[in-house]
Amino acid sequence: MKKIFVLIILLFLFIGFGFSQTKKVQNLINSDYQKIHFGFTIGLNTADFYIRNSDSFFDTLQIKEVYSIENKQQPGFHLGPISDLRLGKNFNLRLLINLTFVQRDLEYVLLKENSLGEKYFDNHTMKISSTFIELPLLLKYNSKRINNYKVYVIGGINPKMDLAVKKKIPEEKMPMIRLSQPNIYGEIGAGVDFYLPYFKFSPELKMGVGFNNMVVPDNTEYSKSIKYLRSKIFMLSFHFSG
Repeated sequence: MKKIFVLIILLFLFIGFGFSQTKKVQNLINSDYQKIHFGFTIGLNTADFYIRNSDSFFDTLQIKEVYSIENKQQPGFHLGPISDLRLGKNFNLRLLINLTFVQRDLEYVLLKENSLGEKYFDNHTMKISSTFIELPLLLKYNSKRINNYKVYVIGGINPKMDLAVKKKIPEEKMPMIRLSQPNIYGEIGAGVDFYLPYFKFSPELKMGVGFNNMVVPDNTEYSKSIKYLRSKIFMLSFHFSG
């Protein structure tokens, strides 16, 4: 998935660079001097977890079934409005209000015993879906504009509220661990602003890592096996602004 993200952003960089260089005159020449910009963003993401096993995981008296836990990335998408406040020649303060849909899969390998006393392995996959309301506050550092493009780096914090965390879990999806909320992510990324004739197009690649331990203890082996569970996400965004 990460390779696909890189290929997509390289494609859009190539297309945007081509469009931005079709004319020798500069597009949107007053854009950088406006105090505030508004626009919208759409994009793709892939999310998973950092997992650290607990001390109990290695104690066969406490953990009798859980043999291993594997983490699998899944794709998602996000969208929402954006606003940029000009702070100076090279700095902008960016505020977004994103609606982000993600899924993270935890695959448990369980050691079980049949009626004959024979041991065997069984798999149980927890499909953990989240719908986030996000309010990222990011500082953007811009390079010098060259003709109709410039590069930038961006970083900041992103509080996330999961609308699905309190949702009732269907019986057929049990067992299922629950995630705590809210969570705060640290984010860092880079992108390119392309000045097209009528708007600015900005592909951006960003990574976010959650600071909070997300696992909610429920007195089962599924949560006891985990010391901490931290979220991470890669986001490929396409910003459109004036």
